[in-house]
Amino acid sequence: MKKKSHTSNSRRDFLKTSSVSVLSLAIPESVLDLFSFGEKLRIGLISDLHLDIIHDGPERLQAFLEEMKLEKPDALIQMGDFAIPNPENLASIQAFNAAHTHAFHVLGNHDMDGGFSKKEVARIFGMEDLYYAVDLGSVLLLVLDGNDPDSPTKKGFYDSYIGPTQQAWLAAELEKSQKPCVIISHQPIAGIYTIDNASEIQAILSRFSSKILLAINGHAHVDQQVEVGGVNYVHINSASYYWVGEALEHESLSQEIHQKHPSLKYTCPYLKPLFAMLTIDPKAKKITIEGKKSEWIGPSPFELGYTILTEAEQEKYLQPKISDRKVRV
Repeated sequence: MKKKSHTSNSRRDFLKTSSVSVLSLAIPESVLDLFSFGEKLRIGLISDLHLDIIHDGPERLQAFLEEMKLEKPDALIQMGDFAIPNPENLASIQAFNAAHTHAFHVLGNHDMDGGFSKKEVARIFGMEDLYYAVDLGSVLLLVLDGNDPDSPTKKGFYDSYIGPTQQAWLAAELEKSQKPCVIISHQPIAGIYTIDNASEIQAILSRFSSKILLAINGHAHVDQQVEVGGVNYVHINSASYYWVGEALEHESLSQEIHQKHPSLKYTCPYLKPLFAMLTIDPKAKKITIEGKKSEWIGPSPFELGYTILTEAEQEKYLQPKISDRKVRV
């Protein structure tokens, strides 16, 4: 599934929305040998749109696609929990696919809601495989499927596991790669709300940390970065909301909207959609993530008394934003 890079010469500021701090990440010096060739690569990222929950999902997607049309990135990635592939969502799925010749999907756990199988979702989304590699010229993308069955330590209703067959594929791809790699998954491999066998996958990635620029994920609806075993893991926040659950049910929008979208009362929605631009610049030896910042509609999780994350964790990670981050190699 090789794709040729078609880097744009456009260089406008992606985002000028307020004072989001730029956070520095360290990359192992061993990546330098691989990170010394290739053209600048820009990838538009959106995660956890949840078209079946948020009241204005198509408008949020359109805002992302319109900005990407102006920015002309080299690829687009939606990082899971995008849409149950019901007939009412097909127009949005098709709009994403038509927005770029390099538009890629990651399977989220909620994309299979409503009784759809993984293979059915992948077919409707237009995915060639459930997990796959993409050669984008400067880097190799390794897109994972965190929804494997048969986890020996399954904790909840949804599968959150990367099984032995996929692990073997991942290790083989990293072993043979002659390019720096970006690991992409829906469920987190490190940080908050990780997959069941996070330590197992971390061990594989750490073994090949000299080839890995970054691992990015969605799912947790938080804004977090952690470093484990020489690999930087970055959580891309939801485009739409944070889920607080039935115990904190409330209405932050009009009764009419809540009647049409009953699950909204279990969320704290973001006023504007969140998304980001990942830029990889081998010649400058620099990687940046430029993200959107919004605000809560109605009370925040903390104001509602949310306690699954501590007050300190909420202050640091549970905010309606995707932080700007800068990596210098």
